[in-house]
Amino acid sequence: MFSNGQLIFGTIFFICFVIVIIYSYRKDIALHKKYYKGSLFVLIGFLAFIGLLFLIKQYLKH
Repeated sequence: MFSNGQLIFGTIFFICFVIVIIYSYRKDIALHKKYYKGSLFVLIGFLAFIGLLFLIKQYLKH
């Protein structure tokens, strides 16, 4: 399916990408805390809404 060279390139690319993402996040962590303070509640609300839709679907299915 993939050649050895493609697998090696993909692995190295993935490792480098993760390292750059972690470095960028650590560098901007102070800005994240300042500007995205309430984002956790938005995530929780979104997940609760999706869960509620799932429960409604299951209830109406029976």
